[in-house]
Amino acid sequence: MDERVEKWLYDIRLSIEEIDNFFHDNERTFDAFRQNLILKRAIERNLEIIGEAVNRIISRDPNVAIENAKKIVGLRNHIIHSYDNISEETVWSIVINNIPKLKKEIDSLLG
Repeated sequence: MDERVEKWLYDIRLSIEEIDNFFHDNERTFDAFRQNLILKRAIERNLEIIGEAVNRIISRDPNVAIENAKKIVGLRNHIIHSYDNISEETVWSIVINNIPKLKKEIDSLLG
């Protein structure tokens, strides 16, 4: 695997781990998420990093199979460019439903 692609996969893994670690001191509930501005912004930032890393990976090597890669990049673009129109429900749904799946996928790619 290309060194840069591997580095970006590790960046994704690190961002996922950070998101998971945010809940060591916080309840893993939508209500706790909604009420904690710092937590929301930290998660959004990590989703931006994930999206940018995925974008770089698929640009450099389109054969790296990341399910929903274009949606992940689209989310990154939405967070960055439509910052004033981000749905808390959507971000929370991604944290609960999509991030665990992506983590397994990245772990599998890294071996």
